[in-house]
Amino acid sequence: MARMSVHTPGSEAAPHRAGFACFVGRPNAGKSTLTNALVGQKVAITSNRPQTTRHTVRGIVHRPDLNAQLVLVDTPGLHKPRTLLGERLNDVVRTTWAEVDVIGFCLPANEKLGPGDRFIAKELAGIKKTPKVAIVTKTDLVDSKVLAEQLLAVDRLAQELGFEWAEIVPVSAVGDKQVALLADLLVPLLPESPPLYPEGDLTDEPEQVMVAELIREAALEGVRDELPHSIAVVVEEMLPREGRPADRPLLDIHANVYIERPSQKGIIIGPKGSRLKEVGIKSRKHIEALLGTPVFLDLHVKVAKDWQRDPKQLRKLGF
Repeated sequence: MARMSVHTPGSEAAPHRAGFACFVGRPNAGKSTLTNALVGQKVAITSNRPQTTRHTVRGIVHRPDLNAQLVLVDTPGLHKPRTLLGERLNDVVRTTWAEVDVIGFCLPANEKLGPGDRFIAKELAGIKKTPKVAIVTKTDLVDSKVLAEQLLAVDRLAQELGFEWAEIVPVSAVGDKQVALLADLLVPLLPESPPLYPEGDLTDEPEQVMVAELIREAALEGVRDELPHSIAVVVEEMLPREGRPADRPLLDIHANVYIERPSQKGIIIGPKGSRLKEVGIKSRKHIEALLGTPVFLDLHVKVAKDWQRDPKQLRKLGF
């Protein structure tokens, strides 16, 4: 079985390591939650809906105790695409795999390995030089017996496909179990390098993209199954309100929530605008925490007909 080891933090004489790690896995395998837990702050949106992540989000983990900097690339879930958007998301995943120093494959502890996991593992088997770490997520949802069975199944999966995991690590991002250990195990797999980002940076995502994602996260809550894929958000403008005193600043944010069909408009807006108002209240709280300033959020719902299948619309919406 692949080794499961504990590394002690490096001494000051140890060379500085810095590099990129990406988390891959089926949709809803806990990749974004794990990214946020490692960074210690929300840099990726989370949802119980599959295919929440659409952009690769870089979260930056500073570990002075290990003399290291770990840059996390959170990719969309690899899946069987049904639209042009789906194909482009899969392309993003494969491009990312080719460029990182280590790949973490997230497999939920509470779900038996399925064809989707095997499909991804088969693709990983073809990447010869990059070390691959199996991360068994959501361990807080199972007992020790089920977890042990899953760890053995994950190890067997690699053996059947002719490769070996560099590590197998069980974690719970929600329960904060073994999250720090995961970073300890990823760091030795990174190249020797000076820091890639300044100390204190937690992500290199542009603020407007992060704000749009927080609005989309709020819009995803409680919507029907067919709608999540149809929602896109674009921040049109972020400007400080003129004439405000220096000690009471206000940031005006104007954003459009796009859906694909006029019939979906009512679902997003809700009776007498109640749902859209709720989306605004929830997302504004997270945006203010992110930006550290009071925000006035102006949301509008617009129809971009069948945008997931239209190359021109995809470009306009940032894909």
